[in-house]
Amino acid sequence: MPYTSLQETLSAHPESQQPLATADYRGTTTAARFSDRDREFAALQTGYGVFDLGFRVRLCITGKDRIRWLNGMVTNNVRDLAEHTGIYAFLLNPQGHILGDMYVFNEGDKLVVETDHSQLAKIMATFDHYIIMDDVTVAELTGQTALGVAGPQARAILSAAKIQFPQLKELETIRLQCDCDCDCVECTVVRSDDPQSEMYEIWLDADQVYPTWKALIASGAVPVGSEALEMHRIAQAIPLYGVDIRERDLPQETEQSRALSFNKGCYVGQEIVERIHSRGSVHRKFTGFMAEGETAIAPGAKIVVDGREIGEVTSSSVVPAPNGKRCVALGYIRREFGSPGREVVIATAKATVIQLPMHSSAMQNSSEAVMHRA
Repeated sequence: MPYTSLQETLSAHPESQQPLATADYRGTTTAARFSDRDREFAALQTGYGVFDLGFRVRLCITGKDRIRWLNGMVTNNVRDLAEHTGIYAFLLNPQGHILGDMYVFNEGDKLVVETDHSQLAKIMATFDHYIIMDDVTVAELTGQTALGVAGPQARAILSAAKIQFPQLKELETIRLQCDCDCDCVECTVVRSDDPQSEMYEIWLDADQVYPTWKALIASGAVPVGSEALEMHRIAQAIPLYGVDIRERDLPQETEQSRALSFNKGCYVGQEIVERIHSRGSVHRKFTGFMAEGETAIAPGAKIVVDGREIGEVTSSSVVPAPNGKRCVALGYIRREFGSPGREVVIATAKATVIQLPMHSSAMQNSSEAVMHRA
C-alpha cells in the first residue's frame, strides 16, 4: 500500500520523532504508534493528540450540474447544503446496499467529497458509471493531504501553534491564510462531527504537512498512531466502511441516521430505503458490547443468547476502563436483543450490550490516570 505523505517525510527525516511501527490502515501505510498506544488513546480522550489523516482522499466535483447530479447519487441532502458546510452520506446500489460512505462539502464553485483511500477506486468507478449527459467532472485532489487534532483541548493546541479561527459548527469549513508556526501559506480547517470529542481536520498541501506536524508537536500535541485511532473509533462507536459497514448491509441497519435524508428527492437505492422507513424498522441493528477480560474478540465472532446465534462482531479493541482494561466490540445483533444491559455470549466470553459511544466521566478518569502514569 502507498505511504501517506507524512509517513514518507518522516522516513526521510531521521531527526524527527519516528513511529515505533507502521501499519496498513484504510488503504495506506502510516504510523501504527509513536509511544504506548494507551497513552496515545488517553490523549484523544482527555488532552490533545495529533495524527496523520493521509489515509483520507478528497475528490473535487465541478460543472454546472454538480449539485443536482450528486444529490441524485447519495443518501443525504446535497441540494440544500450551505456553502462551507458538509454532510455525511452513503453511496448505494439500486438494491439499497452500501457501496461506500463519504463526507460531502459545498465549497462554492465545487463540491469536495472526502472518503478513505481504500474506497477510492470503487467510488470513482460508480461515479463514472452514472455520469452520462451531465456537465460534471470528478477529479482527485492530488498533492494534498490532512492532519487531525482531537481531544478536549484540541482548539487550545491549534491556537498555541497560531492556527486560529472562529468557533465552527460540526462539519463547517474555513479557509485560512495565517501567520502560523508551521509557515503554511493557507489551509482549510474542518470541524469534525465526532459526537463525543472535539476534533479538527487540517487540509493542506502535502509539502506543508511535515512543518505543520512539527509545529503542533512543539506546541504540546501528543503524536498518535493508527492503533490508538482505532481504539478511539471503536470507543466512540464510529463504524468503518469495509469493516463494520459492508456492501451486504442496509443503511438503517447501521444506525447511522445522520447519513439519511427523507425529503431530498430521488437517488440511487432510494426505493429500498423508503420502503424500510415506511415499514418502521429492520431486523438487526449496529451496536456495542463490553466483554469480560482483556482479550480482543476476533471479527466474525458469533453473538449467542441461550444457545441461539443472534449476531456477529465486526470489530473490537481492548481499551482502558475504570476497573482495568476491557474489550469493547462493535457488531450487529437482532433488534429485540439490542437493549443496553442485555447479557450475551461472544465466542466463549460473557458480554453485555452497552450504550455507545462509551464516553463518560469514568472513562475520562481512566484515561487521565494513564496520562498521569506516563
